[in-house]
Amino acid sequence: MEKQIDEQLKEEIEEGQLKEDIAEIKEEENLEILNEVDLEEKTKKQEVIEAPKIGNGKYIEGIGRRKEAVARVRIWDNNTSETLPIYVNGRLYTNYFPALYLQKTVDAPLRKLRLLNQYLVTVQAKGGGLHGQADAIKLGLARALVKLNPEWRPKLKKAGFLTRDSREIERKKYGLKKARKAPQWHKR
Repeated sequence: MEKQIDEQLKEEIEEGQLKEDIAEIKEEENLEILNEVDLEEKTKKQEVIEAPKIGNGKYIEGIGRRKEAVARVRIWDNNTSETLPIYVNGRLYTNYFPALYLQKTVDAPLRKLRLLNQYLVTVQAKGGGLHGQADAIKLGLARALVKLNPEWRPKLKKAGFLTRDSREIERKKYGLKKARKAPQWHKR
């Protein structure tokens, strides 16, 4: 009797495992189908934009400024298969800017136009901090892209990439500790 119960349990366990295995296989097949559909949609979106060629050994330059930071941005034709090849002061921009939001700020104009691997971008940035340099690079890159193809101007302008942020640090005034901070007042 015990043998019959053991055999029944084994059969039920095997059937349960088979059902689980079948469910896993179906899920994997569904995921593969979804991934193929996503890839097709992404390639369709990326194929729409055709970027003009600059020429061998030539570049387009744009200057961007923010606070005390100045960035000289040059766009070259990309001969490599690298995605978003942006080099800031000789280093890849993902290494130069450790924070993700700064990286997204820098590559925003290229992402907006879907030119992820069309151009190689080299940047000489100096002055200011990382945030100011990132905004300066964004402005310089957008200006260079407009020089390359004036048809992109409305799209970049609408996204706010061609507007220079004019906020600067206010100068210190005499008699004060900073621009507006006064020394502590005492009655006697």
